[in-house]
Parts: sequence; structure tokens; C-alpha cells
Amino acid sequence: MGIVNQENITDVVIESLGKHGEITDRQREIMVSMLEHMHGFIKDVKLQHSEFLAVCDYLARAGKLCNENRQEFILLGDILGVEVLVDMMTNPIEGAESESTVLGPFYRENPPVLPKGGSVILKHYDNEETVYYEGYIRDEAGNGIAGVLLDVWEDAPNGVYENLDPDQPEYNLRGRFETDENGHYAFVAVRPVPYPIPDDETAGELLRYMGHHPNRPAHMHFIIAKEGYQQLISQIYDADSDWLEDDSVFAVKESLIGEFKPAAPELGTKLHFEFDFVLKAAAAEGRMSAE
Repeated sequence: MGIVNQENITDVVIESLGKHGEITDRQREIMVSMLEHMHGFIKDVKLQHSEFLAVCDYLARAGKLCNENRQEFILLGDILGVEVLVDMMTNPIEGAESESTVLGPFYRENPPVLPKGGSVILKHYDNEETVYYEGYIRDEAGNGIAGVLLDVWEDAPNGVYENLDPDQPEYNLRGRFETDENGHYAFVAVRPVPYPIPDDETAGELLRYMGHHPNRPAHMHFIIAKEGYQQLISQIYDADSDWLEDDSVFAVKESLIGEFKPAAPELGTKLHFEFDFVLKAAAAEGRMSAE
């Protein structure tokens, strides 16, 4: 089977799996499916060698763009709808838990831990609209969960995330907050604005090849976590935003859309946004995980 032709090449490669080194059942499952689909795709489109070399060059250039501020391969996966599909496969909705969506490429670890009701605003803009965000984190039975850590981040009123903008202070519009004994959270930020994902370099090339646009609707990012519960990575969207039905990364879900309302004077902000989340209990310890 080592001698190949167009008809047997896929089988030859598949038969090589595990031949000279042990692999798990899951590795075999992934590789067999990938090879069958990849070889099938190449045959379907009759991929030419010049096109193969162009893909190799493209991926090499994408890799060179990856750094602590920009993860180009996540961005490419977003543009193709891959990350949102993987997320839906990883986090199927089985009960009352809140829906997840993509992490995105602009998350930064270890933002400052701030008191409940504190502000993440470190730089002000003439066009900003301040917002008092609040809500409850509950379990599936409707009980508030104390001590939940919320990691939040958003773009600035200029449409750029802090880690892509040298004119913004470190960790502007990023912070971590903890729920109180009733499961209530609160913090002050700004109303996010729609923005284009970076459409220079390889991300832009892919968008233009697809004939698609780079724009995302306005949203706030959340990572919500507490021991004993499944971590939730999600976003909440502005119901009045452009691009809700034509998101460049296909991440909008109906249950994650909320409404900004005028704030009461005592809140000290222009707008008020209330949104609750439901966390799913973590799987019991000792349960067999998929290989």
C-alpha cells in the first residue's frame, strides 16, 4: 500500500496512522475524518500546486502576525464560523443554562480585580455613553450564586480594544468583579460600539476572498466562573446595534441580546443595562471524559 495513485492516496495515509507509534482512539477518529474531508475537498476543487503553495504562504504569514495582542488564527476561525461552531459543539444547551459564544482574539488575562459597582473606564471619550451594568448569576434552579468571578471587556468608543490601541491605558475597559451573597453583580463601563475586526493582513485577505465585510455588532464580553460550575464564555449584544443580523464572525444568538435603557439618577451613569446569566453545574468528579 506504500505505492500511491490518485485513487488510493487517502487510504494509504489513513493506514499509516499508528503504524510506528501509539495513538489514542480520539486521535485516530480526528485524523481519519480530517484526511477524508481534506482529500475530498482537494479532489472536489481540483486544487492546483500553485494554489497549495499560496495557502502555505498565507498560513505562514498568519502565524507571523500572532502575538500577545492578536491571535490571527482565532480571528481566521471566527471569520469562517469555525470558532462559533466549535463552541456550540463544546457547550450544547441541555437545560436552563445561558448560551455561550466565542471568546474572540482580543482577550487579555489578569485584568484588575475591582469592587462591585466599580468602573473599568480609564480613559474618557467625547462620544462615550456611560453604563451601569448589573444582573444576577443564578443556578439552574433559580438561586443566586455568591462569589462568582466575572471577567469583562469591551471595545472603546473609538471602536478599538485597548490591546490594539497604544493611546489607551493598560487594561482600559477590562476588569474582574465578584457577585455578592445574592449572586448580584454590578460594574460601570461604556456602551460598546460596532467595530470592524482587523481587516488588514491575512484576515482582510480572507474577508475579501469571501466577499464579506469585517463588521461586528456592539457587545460586551464575559467570562463567568466559579468552582462547581461550568465556565461560561459569552457576549451580550445591544438590541439597537447595526450588524446584529450580519455579524462578521456569526456569533450573535437571540438569547444574548439586551436593551440599554436610561439610567436612574442614583446610578450616576447615562444608561442602564440589566442582564442575568444561568450557570450549569459542573460534571461530577470522576466522570469519564471523552478521549
